[in-house]
Amino acid sequence: MELYLFRHGIAEEKQTGIKDEERSLTKEGRQKTEQVAHRLVKLDLEFDLIVTSPLVRARQTAEILLAAGLSSHLEESNHLAPNGHIYNWLDYWLKPKNFSQNTQIALVGHEPCLSNWAEILLWGEAKDSLVLKKAGMIGVKLPEIGSPVGRSQLFWLTPPRYLL
Repeated sequence: MELYLFRHGIAEEKQTGIKDEERSLTKEGRQKTEQVAHRLVKLDLEFDLIVTSPLVRARQTAEILLAAGLSSHLEESNHLAPNGHIYNWLDYWLKPKNFSQNTQIALVGHEPCLSNWAEILLWGEAKDSLVLKKAGMIGVKLPEIGSPVGRSQLFWLTPPRYLL
């Protein structure tokens, strides 16, 4: 299975009176995310499923990926909200669903959660080594059997500027 960890696009700055979970993508954030999505389509990338954080900016990013034709299926998961934990997501999503090895899933969420998740899958612990830019993506291939923690393989780490 391949996981594509996709960080939401550029969002409104934190402001008094606006809850963090309600911050939207900016006009620039939408445009760059759309450009990245169209480039991924040109690279023949397709996801079996896009799973998004419930926060507005992540949901908007996921909807842009969906509208570009990168998938026809979108689900929401609280596990992808800030401070979500990878072990809870693995227990909830991967074990009971028993996806095939050819499944490609995009997870749309936030930093530092997504790069920490990638590091845990790759090295068994978060090392603060990977940097995931807004509208950037990390690809991790999970092993065919057993726990993916510390046993997965990095195959994609792209900041958005290489996809524009």
